[in-house]
Amino acid sequence: MMVDPVLQQILALALALLFLHAAWHKWRGGLRFEAQLAEYRLLPEALVPAAARVLMVLEFAVALALVVPFLRQPAAAVAALLLLGYALAMAINLLRGRHHIDCGCGDTPQLLSPWLVVRNLALVAGAFVSALPASPRAPATMDLLLGMLALSALILTWLMLEQLLANASLLREWRQSRD
Repeated sequence: MMVDPVLQQILALALALLFLHAAWHKWRGGLRFEAQLAEYRLLPEALVPAAARVLMVLEFAVALALVVPFLRQPAAAVAALLLLGYALAMAINLLRGRHHIDCGCGDTPQLLSPWLVVRNLALVAGAFVSALPASPRAPATMDLLLGMLALSALILTWLMLEQLLANASLLREWRQSRD
């Protein structure tokens, strides 16, 4: 199965931006991300600081590799595995009834919810598609313009969904505080 090269590039660039933002958040937040990771209670506490650093470096490496054509497919596969791992960690904690955890997904605190798991699974699908081999056709000028517009639309959609998820999380916290 092959994918159109423009679609592959759009998805790869969108994922690269996502992973670059995620790595930046982890680097800048440092101890905050370690605390978020520890709260999942999936790793022995002694391993959390090292795991936090490994995730940050891995996300940064994936972001860079996604924009290098000959590294795109393996980087997209690693991206899919990371996103699947994050979705699994969230799902495990939701099944444990631990909805109060900040997902560690970005700058704005977001409590775990099934929507975050669904979001990550959608990102896994995007990573999987960008890991597929591209068809041999060369992109035309119109493809590049369409690609830039599509990438812009994806970024704006992502920002909108992130804000909606953050608002839903804040609303849930507010409702719980009133009970």
